Amino acid sequence: MSMMKQVLFVCLGNICRSPSAEAVFNAMIEKQELQSELKCDSAGTAAYHAGDQADYRMKQFAQKRGYLLTSISRPVDPETDFDRFDYLIGMDSQNVRDLKAVARNENDRKKISLMTDYCSGGKYNSVPDPYYGGAAGFELVLDILEDACNGLIRKLQEGK
Repeated sequence: MSMMKQVLFVCLGNICRSPSAEAVFNAMIEKQELQSELKCDSAGTAAYHAGDQADYRMKQFAQKRGYLLTSISRPVDPETDFDRFDYLIGMDSQNVRDLKAVARNENDRKKISLMTDYCSGGKYNSVPDPYYGGAAGFELVLDILEDACNGLIRKLQEGK
């Protein structure tokens, strides 16, 4: 890649799915030595948890797979995030709709996509929110994110 690409992962509260996407993506960036080409962050469409760490359960499940969730929750800032990031990736269709609702123009809207668009199997149409579920939900989030992050890196590298 000729220029640094920046990705913002977005879910509702920025405590489960998007910080996990950030951690998985960062681990893959490091493993593939792409730190000079790719950077990412995460945010939420709502400010419910602004300033909080990731959900402790999500952190535990991620840590079992070797991912460290270190981000602090923050809301999406349309005035800066659409300028700073090349891709704003929602975890589900509601996140995508919320991002499109705050987009300032067509150029902003072109940067928005759905996380599962990068999955290999076409099996999932969203990264489901695990907040109110059990262990299987957190594991599923990580399974989907690993697949989607791999696909996203492949797509970004094809666009070199």
